[in-house]
Amino acid sequence: MSGKEKTFTPAWFEGETPKRSYRSLFKWGDPQGFKHPNHGLYRLMKQVFHLSDADFTQPKDLGLQDVDIDFPIHMRPELVQELERIVGRENLKTDTYTRIRASYGKGMLDALRLRDKIVENLADVVLAPRNKQEIQQILAFCLRERIPLYIFGGGSTVTRGMEAVNGGVSIDLSVHYNNVIAFNEVDQTITVEAGMSGPMLEKILNEAPQRFNAQRGYTCGHFPQSFEYSSVGGWVVTRGAGQNSTYYGKIEDMVVSQEYNTPRGILKTPYYAREATGPDFDQVMMGSEGTFGILTEVTLRVFRHMPKNTRRYSYMFKNWDDAVCAVREIMQSETGYPSVFRLSDPEETDVAMRLYGVEGTPADTLLKAFGYQPMQKCLLLGTVDGSAEFTRTLQKKIHAVCKRFGAFTLTPFHVTQAWEKSRFRDPYLREDLQDFGILIDTLECSVTWSQLKQVHQKVRDVVKQRPNTICMTHISHMYPQGANLYFIFIARIEAINEYLNLQYAILEAIQQNGAAMSHHHGVGKQTSPWLEAQIGTACMDVIRCLKNHFDPDYILNPGGTLGLDLSEEQKAKRWGMR
Repeated sequence: MSGKEKTFTPAWFEGETPKRSYRSLFKWGDPQGFKHPNHGLYRLMKQVFHLSDADFTQPKDLGLQDVDIDFPIHMRPELVQELERIVGRENLKTDTYTRIRASYGKGMLDALRLRDKIVENLADVVLAPRNKQEIQQILAFCLRERIPLYIFGGGSTVTRGMEAVNGGVSIDLSVHYNNVIAFNEVDQTITVEAGMSGPMLEKILNEAPQRFNAQRGYTCGHFPQSFEYSSVGGWVVTRGAGQNSTYYGKIEDMVVSQEYNTPRGILKTPYYAREATGPDFDQVMMGSEGTFGILTEVTLRVFRHMPKNTRRYSYMFKNWDDAVCAVREIMQSETGYPSVFRLSDPEETDVAMRLYGVEGTPADTLLKAFGYQPMQKCLLLGTVDGSAEFTRTLQKKIHAVCKRFGAFTLTPFHVTQAWEKSRFRDPYLREDLQDFGILIDTLECSVTWSQLKQVHQKVRDVVKQRPNTICMTHISHMYPQGANLYFIFIARIEAINEYLNLQYAILEAIQQNGAAMSHHHGVGKQTSPWLEAQIGTACMDVIRCLKNHFDPDYILNPGGTLGLDLSEEQKAKRWGMR
């Protein structure tokens, strides 16, 4: 590294984001939060995109201006007044900023539009109901007046899941509707209102002895990367997954019971660990993404909180094939499942070495000396949770399998701890890079082990057709029969059209090679044009029948969500192009 590189600091933005600015809408997380690329990642960006320090002296428009667009309200004044009567004046908002916040998510298309000051598809009013009765009244009113109705929870959707394409009403459940309804230590369950945030739920469970006079603390075990800014309701209706799901399960494995307010009335699923009383209505309702009804409360199974028993490990494999065989063997060995279980492919491993400060360290030197080469080696990191006996036994099994497949242990170098420290902060990199025209985005899919190699290669081939584009992939959320493939692509892109062309090409590659279109992000309006081809028309017809039963007037989350009421542009898979 030259002396100039050591002393030069790119013009990263570090100021507090103005409260009602465009940047506050498209940035991730804490208005004061940021995470700059370290020297290793910065050098990689310059190398791949043929940039110099001079290219990082003047960022593009940072979006610090107040949102000054007066987006029109199409709802008749008397209807707005009636909604105000239901929730109270302080719980009804019609200003453009609040309506954007409730209608846009945290996907890259959302960020690109807001950077270009493109404001579209907004709810007319945003309501913050205080209780279940007000939610029922809002739904009844919207049903009577045929007003479209959308739901806002944490706002972290990356699939245009709550975008108010048809205007109408957005219900914000995060303001008031976020309380504990019941805690049952005997059954080891908790029932909460759908607007509760992830951190609030976890804090309440950890503090169960103080809050509920419980014998011990508990955990939900659900930690998506959006954990800090997502809601329990959002997890459920999109069938989300946390980073510890290999052990704790996806959200559908945690749900015991749900209650929905639908145009047909209240639907409450039975409260049992398991039952054989016909189709499972918990599974029917989960993943419905607000198209069948409004999720008002959910009962979740919880787990003993035993952080002292957590064991961390990391290994480096010489190649992708050996690494995949090793993780599959661990999942199929009948020894038990790790908690975090994350395997990076060669390209992601090389980036991770830079991102987590391993490149250039004694560990890096040692790896090269033993034949673990750049763009070949693969990093496995993870944790084991559970009882002390279980974690000890499983960690030994993981070590034995990794060693058998030629892996070098990095556990003493605390690689997993470095990842844990930054895992919820990595999304902050997005704003820094995009300030200089570099885009980072993700798509994920579910595969069987026998599909994995082909899907991984074919999607990479599509991304790599675009010159000077990084395509990182990791396997996570593993099962005995398969896993999730999570693709992260980094490219110099500024035009919305250019971004969508790449995104759609990746989605096509995922589908053409037989993978499920989503493992945990959900469908929303982004992926919905691909849904019917994946699940088949017979299954799609059942979804349509359910929609026609619960919501025959199509007022709930209309505009293409879940492959329903698609526009002609959506059907042609070109919706949103500019």
